Amino acid sequence: MSKARAAAIVGGGAAAVAAVAGAATAVSKRRELREAAAENIQRSRRLTKLGVRRAGHYATTRVRGVGADEARRAALDAQFAIRSAEDVAAELGDMKGAIMKLGQMISFMAPGLPDEVREILATLQADVPPMAPSLAESVVREELGRHPRQLFADWDPIPVAAASIGQVHRVVLKDGRLAAVKVQYPGVRDAIGADIENVDAFASAFAMMAFNSVDVDALVVELRDRMTDELDYRLEARCQQEFADRYAGHPFIHVPRVYPELSGERVLTSEWVEGVSWQKMMATAREEDRQRVAETIFRFCQGAVLRHGVFNGDPHPGNYLFRDDGRVTFLDFGLVKRWSEPDLDGLGPVLDGVLASDPSRTISAMVSAGFLSADHGVDPKAIWNYVSRPYEPYFHDSWTFRHAWVGETLAGMLDVYGPSAPVVKVLNMPPSFIVLDRVVWGVSALMGELGATNHFRSILLEYRNGDPPSTELGRLEAAWAAERVG
Repeated sequence: MSKARAAAIVGGGAAAVAAVAGAATAVSKRRELREAAAENIQRSRRLTKLGVRRAGHYATTRVRGVGADEARRAALDAQFAIRSAEDVAAELGDMKGAIMKLGQMISFMAPGLPDEVREILATLQADVPPMAPSLAESVVREELGRHPRQLFADWDPIPVAAASIGQVHRVVLKDGRLAAVKVQYPGVRDAIGADIENVDAFASAFAMMAFNSVDVDALVVELRDRMTDELDYRLEARCQQEFADRYAGHPFIHVPRVYPELSGERVLTSEWVEGVSWQKMMATAREEDRQRVAETIFRFCQGAVLRHGVFNGDPHPGNYLFRDDGRVTFLDFGLVKRWSEPDLDGLGPVLDGVLASDPSRTISAMVSAGFLSADHGVDPKAIWNYVSRPYEPYFHDSWTFRHAWVGETLAGMLDVYGPSAPVVKVLNMPPSFIVLDRVVWGVSALMGELGATNHFRSILLEYRNGDPPSTELGRLEAAWAAERVG
C-alpha cells in the first residue's frame, strides 16, 4: 500500500473519530441542558410548594389565634416560626445556589428570631453535599486547560468544605507548598438565574417566619445585585490578593495570598491555611482568646471601611479560620464593597454627630448624605432615638455585646409596624450603604455571640480620628503600620 493511500486511510479514520467525538459531545451537551432545565423546574416546584405550605400554615395560625389571649397568641406564633424554620432547613439543606445563599444570610442576620428558630436555621451555615469528584475535575480542566492531577503534585478529590456555590479541595503545588482550590459547581450560574426568578415567593416565607422583624426585601435586592459578582472567581481573586497585600505581615489579621496562574472564572487557588472553624473555636476557646478574636474581627471591619473605603461584605461565621498563633484568617472575598470618596464624605459627618451625642448635628448630616429629606416632617427626637440605638456600645467607655441586645435592637429597628414606624417611613438607605448596614449588623451579631467586652468607642475613634491605640492589639497594629511606612 502506498504511503499516500495509508495516510488517506489514517486521515479518514481520524476524521471519523473526530466526527464521532463531536457527535458524542453534542449529545452530552444536550443531555446536560435537559438535566439543567429539569433541575430548575424541580427547584421552582420545591420553592413554590414551600411558599404555599408556609402561607397555609400562617393562615391556620391566624385563625387559631382569633379570640385567644396574648400568651396563647405568642405560643402559636413561636410554634409557627419553629415549624417554618424546620420546613425551610429541610428544603434548603441540599440546594446549592442563590436560595441557599439567601437562607444562610437570613439565618445569620436574624438574631431577633427565637432561639429555637436560629438553632434550626444554623444548619444552613454548615457544609452542603459536595459534587462528584469527576465533576470538580472537569471544571478545573475546562478552566485551566489540564486535569488537576497534571496541574498539581497531589490532588485530593474529596473536598474539605462545600458551600452554596462551590467547594474547596486541598492540593500540593509542584513546588511542595499546600494550597486550597475552590471549584464552582457546574451549572450553578443557571441555577442562580432560576432561583432569582423564585426568590420573592421564597422570601415571603421568611418574612412570615420573622414576624416582619427582618427586612427580607433588602436582603433579596442585595442578593440579586451581588450574586453575579460572586460567580466570577477572577474578580474575587483580585479582591483577595488586594487584601492579602494590604495585611501582609500583620500581627493578628491574615488573608491568604492567591495563585493567579492557577485560577480562572470558576477556579480559585490560594494559600492553604491551617486553622479551626468558628464552631470549634466557640466550643474550645478560653475567654481571653474569644475576646482577642472579637477585637480582631472588629478592628478588621473598622480599619477596612474607615481607612480604606472597602470591605468584605460577608461577615459569615464560616469565613474565618482561627490559628494557633492567635491570628484570624479571613476568607471568601466574593462580595467586596467599595465606597467612593463622596460616599465616605457623606457618612463621616453622620458618624461624628452620633459619637458626639449631638442630635441636631446628626440629623443635619443625615439630610446632607441623603438618609433623610429636608422636609421629612418627623420629630427630631424620634429620629435621634431611632438612629442612635445601634451606637449604644460607643456611648460608653466599656461595653459588653450581648446576644439579646443585638437581637432586640435589630428587631426593633426593622419592625416597620412598631413605635418607630414614622421614622422608618421617612428614612432612606442610599444603595451604596446597603452592604455596609449588613456588615455592621453582621459584625455586631458576631460580637454578641462572643460576648465581646472592650473599649469599642476608643477603638472606633482610632480609625475615625487617628486617636492613639487604646489596647494591646491596637499598639501591635500601630507598630506594624509604622514599620511598613518606614
